Amino acid sequence: MGEGSDLNAKQNNDIIDSIFNNTLSKSNIFKDRNVLRNEYIPDNIQFRNAQMTSIAQITAPLLIGHKPSNILLYGKTGTGKTVVTKFVLKRLQERASNVGNQLDFAYVNARNASTEYRILVELASTLNIQLPFTGLSISEAFSRILQTIKEKKRMVVFTIDEIDFLVRNFEANILYELTRANENLPAPSFISLIGISNDLQFKEALDPRTLSSLNEEEIVFTPYTVEELQQILTQRAKLAFNENAINQSAINLCAALAGAEHGDARRAVDLLRVAAELAEREGASIIEDVHVRSATKSIEQDRVFEATRSLPLHAKIVLYTISRANEWPSTGSIYSQYSQFCKRLGIEQLTQRRISSILNELDTFGLISAPVISQGRLGRSKKIHLIALVDTVIAGLKEDNVIRQIIN
Repeated sequence: MGEGSDLNAKQNNDIIDSIFNNTLSKSNIFKDRNVLRNEYIPDNIQFRNAQMTSIAQITAPLLIGHKPSNILLYGKTGTGKTVVTKFVLKRLQERASNVGNQLDFAYVNARNASTEYRILVELASTLNIQLPFTGLSISEAFSRILQTIKEKKRMVVFTIDEIDFLVRNFEANILYELTRANENLPAPSFISLIGISNDLQFKEALDPRTLSSLNEEEIVFTPYTVEELQQILTQRAKLAFNENAINQSAINLCAALAGAEHGDARRAVDLLRVAAELAEREGASIIEDVHVRSATKSIEQDRVFEATRSLPLHAKIVLYTISRANEWPSTGSIYSQYSQFCKRLGIEQLTQRRISSILNELDTFGLISAPVISQGRLGRSKKIHLIALVDTVIAGLKEDNVIRQIIN
């Protein structure tokens, strides 16, 4: 018994050591892995000259201390909104520094921050303002930020990525306060807003007061074509991989698969990265089509699990309700079942209008399909069904202790 246990332990250690040794040795595939990360900003951004020009023209007055118009950027996921914004603002910050103009740049992803208060905490942190992680009201936290901006005469460019998440899931009070903040900030202080959204319709959910004070210019990012994605991936591959480490057909397949899903460059680059990692793990020296197809399955499962796991509580309840339905339920029947689950959990239910917004968000994520169907004289209604794998959705939902109560 003892010898068998020792032998098994040695085998385990040998397996792990072999994996670590392969990683420490020079890769046959990778030259620079960071080039394929989502946070990487290329020195040369392709096919977005028009959008870069517009952002630069709108924000240029910052160089001479003038507040520009607020900007809203629209486009599907992976159309370059975030990377182009960061690219232009990085250049703007460098030029402002060269001419002796002090600008502050703050960035927050509303989905990752997940609450209005955490959005303010991240804004404050960028400005070196200390706020406790909990304990303050939103109005008090915002008041402290404004007071510091006023006292130190700061000019702030605040970028809110996935701003539609903020609008759909909260009352968006801080967005209203941000749009009106300059009324209480004497020159030269101001806050300039850049909002990034995956949803062209999100402004419909805005309070009329917020909408009227937003005073924005809009820039639309269209999806990439398959040919554009091929060129983007070819450029990244040259930087990321050793010479002759990938077949052109594998690059073309990544582009074709991502192009079929709204021209998503982020998904195309993710496919390329995961395919390369799979090829490396099996000891291959060339990334081929088979690695891309394996990567597609791996990414889809990971995407659904992560998207499900990170949803707000009420969105999880709605998604679980949909996963239990045998037919294509309507919004009304989903709301009825959702309300019952809220009562069982002892939490206050949202309005049917808010649930309709959550359904739109789940549809945008690709977790459900919610087409609007004409019912003749009865009007129009959404017919909803789950399109993500049920087992993966349930696994993601079970990560939440509250949702686990109704699943069990």
